[in-house]
Amino acid sequence: MYDLAIMWDWIAFSVRWLHLITAMAWIGASFYFIALDLGLRKAPNMPAGAHGEEWQVHGGGFYHIQKYLVAPENMPEHLIWHKWQSYITWVSGAAMLMIVYWVGGELYLLDPTKAELSLWQGILISGGSLTIGWLAYDFMCKSKLSEQPTLLMLLLFVILVVMSWGYNQIFTGRAALLHLGAFTATIMTANVFFQIMPNQRIVVADLKAGRTPDAKYGKIAKVRSTHNNYLTLPVVFLMLSNHYPLAFGTQYAWIIASLIFLTGVTIRHYFNTMHSTGKGPNWTWGVTVVLMIVIAWLSTVRTGETWEEAEARPLTAYEEKFASAASFEDAYDTVVGNCSMCHAREPVWDGMLWAPKGVYLETKGDVARHASEIYLHAGVSHAMPPPNAVQMDLEARATIIDWVREVRTGG
Repeated sequence: MYDLAIMWDWIAFSVRWLHLITAMAWIGASFYFIALDLGLRKAPNMPAGAHGEEWQVHGGGFYHIQKYLVAPENMPEHLIWHKWQSYITWVSGAAMLMIVYWVGGELYLLDPTKAELSLWQGILISGGSLTIGWLAYDFMCKSKLSEQPTLLMLLLFVILVVMSWGYNQIFTGRAALLHLGAFTATIMTANVFFQIMPNQRIVVADLKAGRTPDAKYGKIAKVRSTHNNYLTLPVVFLMLSNHYPLAFGTQYAWIIASLIFLTGVTIRHYFNTMHSTGKGPNWTWGVTVVLMIVIAWLSTVRTGETWEEAEARPLTAYEEKFASAASFEDAYDTVVGNCSMCHAREPVWDGMLWAPKGVYLETKGDVARHASEIYLHAGVSHAMPPPNAVQMDLEARATIIDWVREVRTGG
């Protein structure tokens, strides 16, 4: 029975939940330590070797925090390493990428109007781009460019812009922004796993042994940590973008994503400066507002496939499988009659400018492509359509269920 789709959807939900929880922990820890490090102050009577200290109050208690650049006189047995949040965030995110964009690649990953790719070709590009992109970035950081941090940051931005453009040439708009987020998150987690943590272990081992650590390890970790700091806000935007067609439903989505990286830099620069000096540069907010205005304008410029073009386009093998079912015509009429007032290239619902989540349900190809989603949201559950929009009866929902189960069971 195709109700296995329900279990699969719950698995996807659970992995997404885990991803969100660990991302919150990772980003929260990152912001906390950046603010803590920039807020350290010298104080009289600090212990030998202490670099700075900070007093904090939270939850009715006071916290006295001291930072050491060398090992303290009494090295604690219990030392907390902040790494697992990053690792699990990436692992759960990679699992989500596979669940949504690899298993569901015919629907979410491939866009036949952009590139004629097989599912396996799309998956190879998806996974390969993350690996090759990290290797290119890592090579760049290990080159002489590391001696010019500003130039290195600019070149990182160029790489991100190129990847943004590239993804948008072959994948759906939704998949393109999500992959750019995955690419960025891969850089961030790989920085922690391959550079920051190994170098930190070397430094800790040297300090415990009474040796003076080589300054290069701290320098390398600082560069990578700085990159992660400025990439955090854009990667959160990209992870959320698949819920907002305004972000991905335009040919200029790659420019929107590129500008989001600049927006993240201006916002983080304000807070980094504020934590360091006590006052942030207000000009950063002016730049941020201007960038967001440009982004909002670009999101309204749409030259996507028209209804006539979509109707004339040949069905893919995946679409043909669902469209050739004996019960398809009844299901198609049911979906169009109940859903197309909103899920249209030009929605007729009052005040709605774009189809929810960028999902169109007008042509036979549209309905066949989204069969699994329709089954889950309008068949076995009553999530769609909204009850204040259409009163879809049980008979209509049964028509959808029978259609999809006919295809899945070969009946």
